[in-house]
Order: sequence, then C-alpha cells, then structure tokens
Amino acid sequence: MSSLLEKIPIIRDKALQAIGSAETAPDLEKIRVEFLGTKGRLPELTRQVGTLPAEMRPAAGQAANKALKEVKEAFLNAQTVLNRAKSQKSALDVTLPGRRPTLGHQHLISRTMSEICRIFEKLGFTVVEGPEVETDYYNFEALNFPADHPSRDMQESLFVGDKLLLRTHTSPVQIRTMEKQSPPVWVVAPGKTYRRDDDITHSPMFHQVEGLVVDKGITMTDLKGILSAFATAFFSPDTAIRLRPSFFPFTEPSAEVDIACVLCGGRGCRLCKGSGWLELLGSGMVDPALYNFVGYDPREISGFAFGLGVDRAAMLKYGLSNIRHLYEGDLRFLEQF
Repeated sequence: MSSLLEKIPIIRDKALQAIGSAETAPDLEKIRVEFLGTKGRLPELTRQVGTLPAEMRPAAGQAANKALKEVKEAFLNAQTVLNRAKSQKSALDVTLPGRRPTLGHQHLISRTMSEICRIFEKLGFTVVEGPEVETDYYNFEALNFPADHPSRDMQESLFVGDKLLLRTHTSPVQIRTMEKQSPPVWVVAPGKTYRRDDDITHSPMFHQVEGLVVDKGITMTDLKGILSAFATAFFSPDTAIRLRPSFFPFTEPSAEVDIACVLCGGRGCRLCKGSGWLELLGSGMVDPALYNFVGYDPREISGFAFGLGVDRAAMLKYGLSNIRHLYEGDLRFLEQF
C-alpha cells in the first residue's frame, strides 16, 4: 500500500512536468500515450489498486483517480494553448506590407481588333457580328461563289457538315446585314475565321475585319479615301497606300491594297523584299450581282467592300516575324505589349 501511494505522486509530477515542457503537438501526444494511454503509467497504477487488500483500496484508488484527473486537465490545457498558438501563427497579419497582384491586359489580337473597329467607327461605320459556323449559302453562294466555281479553292474551307462550314471570311455578315436593312449601309464585321492554312504568316484560325458601304453615288474614290484614312490612323500619318488590280468573286473591279513598308518607309528592305510596299488587304466595288440576293436595286445604289486580316495588321504594326507568336501564350512575348 505504502509503495503504491508513494509511486502515484511521483508519476503524477513527472507527467505534469513533461506536459509543461511540451512545445509541439507531437511532443504532447507522446506524453499522453506514455502517461494516459491505455497502457500508460497512470492507468497501470489504477489497475494495481485492484490487487491490494480490500481495506487499502479506497485510499489508493482515491489517490490514483485524483492524479489521473490532474494530469488529464493539464494535458487538455496544454493542448488548448498549443492550438491557440498555432491558430495565431497562421492568421493573417494585417500589419505586413501587401503583395501587389499581377495584372493582365488585352491580348495583342484583341487590342488590334478593337483599335481597327474604333478607327472605322470614327469614320461612320457600325460594328456588326455573325455566326462562326456558317451555311454554304451565306459563305459562298450569296457572295457570288457558284458551286462549281474554281474561286472556292482559294478559301481552303473546313466543312463541319452538309452545307455547313467554319466561315472562311466575315463577308457572310455583310449579306445578313443587307437582308435586314435598306441602304445606306456602313458596317464593319470583326471576328474569327478559319481556313486550312498553316505557316509562319498564316494560321488555321485567324481574325478579320471586313467592311461594307452601300449608298447612293459611292465610287472607287470613296474606297481609296476611306482606306487611306484608316492606314494613316492605324500606322502613321505619313503612310501611303496603293491599289493593285486583283480578283474577288464578290467585287468588280477588285484591288489589293498595299501600304508603304513600315520598316523602310518605301525605300526597300528585307521586310518588303526591296519593293517598298507591303500587302495589307483586299477590296473592290461590290459586284451588282450580289444585290440580287438581298433585293437591292443596282441602278439606284453602289458600294464597296474590303477585308483586313487583323493578325497580319498586328504583325506589320508591331514588327512580328512569325504569326505563331500570337497564339503560343509565351508570357515573355505577351508582356512586351
């Protein structure tokens, strides 16, 4: 009896001392297992009480239970203190200086397209949009591309079903617009377009802004004046343009539009291959045959149309050598703009 009563306070004091010196939760857990676990030292003393003579058990049991209760309370208090310290350590310290978040910005393509549309809006145009999955009728037939005409081969089309394809230009938006309204029509149609083409200057998915003007008394002079105003606003005030004869099924006459080389100013260099000119867009007077598809009277009105590749315009303006830079998502490139 005396031996057991002497052990209880000794083990209790060791447990309380160990709990008081515990600095981490794992340390505290080891102490719990050693002194309070199923096979711990204090429960073992409690079990030994049952081996004592009956007259000795009450005093020994009372001492063992008291020691067990004191150690459990000390353990719970220590656990609370450690948890509170951990919580305070991980809490937000509002006195620390903040970290400035990295801000994004418009992609170069989006920025270029917005700038192009903004320039034409100042010239009196309205921005219109249409579907990217288009019918053969709007993408070809209503634009004077007969089903058996070889000019369709120029479009490198991507069909997605019977008479359905990913639009090869945004010109179908012009037909849809003329179906809905009577002249005058002054619109630009920006958007994504798709063709089976892929090299350093072409992408299977690219962006266009196409323009259409249909009104009374519209001539080729108006076309050249609008495009000249755009070129000087988009590139620089001294940018010259020239028109070269070309062919497009939906315009007659048709013209390719070149600008003076943005690198050498027209003197001749590697970029323009010594010619002093860079191809910018296609244009022309609207073929009167198109008016038959939308119910316009070609005897009363006339018009012009043009199509500008946004990707190419961005490459020319910012001096890019490879169109793939626009789509690879390389932050080292994108952060320059």
